Amino acid sequence: MDIIEEIKNTVEGNPIVLFMKGSPDFPQCGFSMRTAEALKACEVEFNYVDVLAQPEMRENLPQYSNWPTFPQVFISGELIGGCDIVMDLYEKGELQKMAKEAVEE
Repeated sequence: MDIIEEIKNTVEGNPIVLFMKGSPDFPQCGFSMRTAEALKACEVEFNYVDVLAQPEMRENLPQYSNWPTFPQVFISGELIGGCDIVMDLYEKGELQKMAKEAVEE
């Protein structure tokens, strides 16, 4: 399977996906850690992809999403953004609402 197709299937096949460095339990950068913590605080299940363990995905995701940095959060198949945007949405209470709606669909 083509890597772009694999990314598309991951994004579209899961209500919430976090592409990050490391894992939610063992993040490998501060931005990934803060983003994972915000999603955990929403009390919903989410999938993650460790882009450090999958270099081809790390290399091609920015092309797919048109977003150059990691982490990247997708909810209901749409790019939400990186750490700053996710934290801003969380602080406003919007991330929690978006996350809950996505898992209920």
